[in-house]
Amino acid sequence: MTDVLARRNFRSEATPESVDAVHGQLDDLWEDAPFVPDMDRMTFATAVIEAAANVVQHAKPESADPVELGVEICIRQSSLRAKVSAFGAASPAIGNDDPAMPGEDAESGRGLALIRALVTTVTFTRQDGTNTWILDRDPIGS
Repeated sequence: MTDVLARRNFRSEATPESVDAVHGQLDDLWEDAPFVPDMDRMTFATAVIEAAANVVQHAKPESADPVELGVEICIRQSSLRAKVSAFGAASPAIGNDDPAMPGEDAESGRGLALIRALVTTVTFTRQDGTNTWILDRDPIGS
């Protein structure tokens, strides 16, 4: 079955408040998808929030306009998918590389490694001034 069972979309200027709004969207989403096991909810939500926070903290504007954060979340019977976008952002220094977790004394650099540990796949694309990370977690409950 590939039908979408629940979906949420968010787009706003990339601010700390926008990360809170994405968290609220995830909380609402689970009400429409009660079949998703708690462990999958927790790991997927952590990955999505981490990706959104990375956009807010690290995305640099490509022009004078501020970067916008976009998050599209889609739940199917056998998968969870989030598309996290930085609209109007300059090209990032990191994309689809497979980063290792930094040393225990490192003060940054854990975000993408953490996201990769929490989901099945992470893909990065850049098109028309938009950086997009697609996070997939499947199968649910395994």
